[in-house]
Amino acid sequence: MELYLDSANPSEISAAFKLGIFYGLTTTPTFLQRQGVTDVDAWLLETAQRVPVIQVEALGTSADEIVAEAHRLLALGLARETTVFKIPVSLHGVQACARLNKEDIMTNVHLIYTPQQAYMAMNSGATYVCPLVGRLQDQGTDALALVDSIVSFKERHGYASKVMFSSVRHTEHVRNAMDLGVDAVTVPWSVCQQLPNNHLTTLGTAQFDEDHRRMTVRVESLMRPHQRILSPDTPLREALVAMTVSGLGAVVLAEQGRAVGLFTDGDLRRLIEQRGTLDVQAPLRSVHALKVPHALPGSALLNEAFRAFSETRVDQLLVEDDAGNALGLIDIQDLNA
Repeated sequence: MELYLDSANPSEISAAFKLGIFYGLTTTPTFLQRQGVTDVDAWLLETAQRVPVIQVEALGTSADEIVAEAHRLLALGLARETTVFKIPVSLHGVQACARLNKEDIMTNVHLIYTPQQAYMAMNSGATYVCPLVGRLQDQGTDALALVDSIVSFKERHGYASKVMFSSVRHTEHVRNAMDLGVDAVTVPWSVCQQLPNNHLTTLGTAQFDEDHRRMTVRVESLMRPHQRILSPDTPLREALVAMTVSGLGAVVLAEQGRAVGLFTDGDLRRLIEQRGTLDVQAPLRSVHALKVPHALPGSALLNEAFRAFSETRVDQLLVEDDAGNALGLIDIQDLNA
């Protein structure tokens, strides 16, 4: 089933055709007017260079005018092999279609609302026959039954015309087109963007991404910047500044590169509770008992980090290099960043 984009929006056209899944572009004078196009010919020529197939309107009040308009656009530079001329169904419309068919010029007889109109279009050799489903449903008509009858009639009598499902309003219309066995569907970009979506797919993809991340991302890559490693003889005030700058609720205390303790915001609260007032110039060693913290190598994968946090039930873990020197801290919240 050929998939067409139904649009005249340049940004939509660019985004859609980068995907590499669209057979071509359909557009209408109404779309062009909404986009504020002032030079239709220039727009058509430029856009035709960006899409594999373009379907454009050939309007006129007689067969001669419609055929002349198709010839004019081809002479202007549109390629016969990649241009389909859209013609509203009418007596002079199908007459023009029959004439263009004899010249091997592709056509799409559209604005089809009845099986009889579709029969006239097929009989004139239209490349595409195009019922407008959404617009017909707006009037309370069973448009899907119409499309089904057109497809059945085509297959029963062996017509070569392709049935194009148009006036698509939502993703269910695309499924309807698939179920009915049409040859082509033309879809607005807003609906196209929804076609790959399903909440179970979203959940499954997120789970795969997270599992892959846990097996490939190393702890050191998630460490926050601007971390300082302090001596236990550093004044309390400097430790508070360091924690504020890093955004972590703790700071590593080390001697000769090796961690000998952590000072945390919890330690600070306990000090205030115990002492009431603090001497911010006091060395950390004098106000805080040193204890070597739980540690992880910076080369550890996230899986190891999750296990370590679960086993130790702490909020921060020391991160060390391969030689056992302190690199800084990782917070449990950093694992989900």
